[in-house]
Amino acid sequence: MRASLHESFLPLAFLSCVAALLAAPVRAKIPETGFLDRTVSLAGTKYKYQVFVPDDWTPNRKWAVILFLHGVGERGDDGLAQTDIGMGSAIRVNRSRFPAIVVMPQCRKNAWWMDPPMDDVAMAALAQAEKEFHGDPRRVYLTGLSMGGYGTWHLAAKYPGKFAALAPVCGGILRPEEARVHSPQDKKPYTDAAKKIGGKAPVWIFHGAMDDTVPVTESRRMAEAMKALGGEVRYTEYPGVGHDSWDKAYSEPELFAWMLSKTLSIKVRK
Repeated sequence: MRASLHESFLPLAFLSCVAALLAAPVRAKIPETGFLDRTVSLAGTKYKYQVFVPDDWTPNRKWAVILFLHGVGERGDDGLAQTDIGMGSAIRVNRSRFPAIVVMPQCRKNAWWMDPPMDDVAMAALAQAEKEFHGDPRRVYLTGLSMGGYGTWHLAAKYPGKFAALAPVCGGILRPEEARVHSPQDKKPYTDAAKKIGGKAPVWIFHGAMDDTVPVTESRRMAEAMKALGGEVRYTEYPGVGHDSWDKAYSEPELFAWMLSKTLSIKVRK
C-alpha cells in the first residue's frame, strides 16, 4: 500500500527536529571572549565594569584572575574609560601575554578606591567575574596605577591572603598632599600597612623617579617596609620618568609571567 504524503513527511520532519536539537548545544558552547561589558549591583546601585576573557577561554578549567584598578583620570560611570590606560592598553598591544581573566571595575568621580563603597565595588566585581568565568581562588592577583596603586595597597591590607601577588604602580599609602609633608623619620604608616598585608604576598613595585604627582618616596618606603617582613619584594624605579610610569611597568617583559607564576599555598579566605 502506498504511503500518504503526510506519512512520508513525518520521518523527514522528525530528522530535521533532531538535527536542530543537536546543533543548538554546539552553538551555545561558543563562549564570549575579548572585552565584555558587565554590571554589578551593590546596596541597590548598579556599577558597570569590564572583563577581558582570553580567546581560548573554556569552562573546563580554572583560570587565573587579575584585578586591575585604574587611576583618577578614568573615573566615571560609563564602564569603558578604565580600559584606555594601563592593563587595557597592554592587552590590546599583545593579548597573548594575558592568559587570564582581567577584571576592570570603574571608580566613580570624586571618589578613591580606598573610599567606601568603591573598595567593595571592586571586590564585588572580582567575585562576580571569578564565579562567571571559573576563576581559580589560588591564582587571584591585584595591580593598579596611581590612584589604583593606592587601591592595590588598600585592598591587599583589607583582604590579606586573598591575592597571590601584587603589582602597585606609582601608588602609595599616604595621599600625595600628606606624603609631601610627612616626616621621613616616621615610618609607622608604611610598617602598619605592610604588617596588615603580611610578608607572604609577593610584590613588584613600580614608580618613576621624577614623579611630581605621587612622591616616589611612597613606593620606596613601602618596598622597605615589605622587605623588613622577609617577603619577596621587587622594586623598579625608572630614572627620568614622571607619573606615567605605568607605560613602562605594564610593558615589562617579565611582569605578568612573574605574577601568574605565583600561587597561594595557604588556605584561601572567603
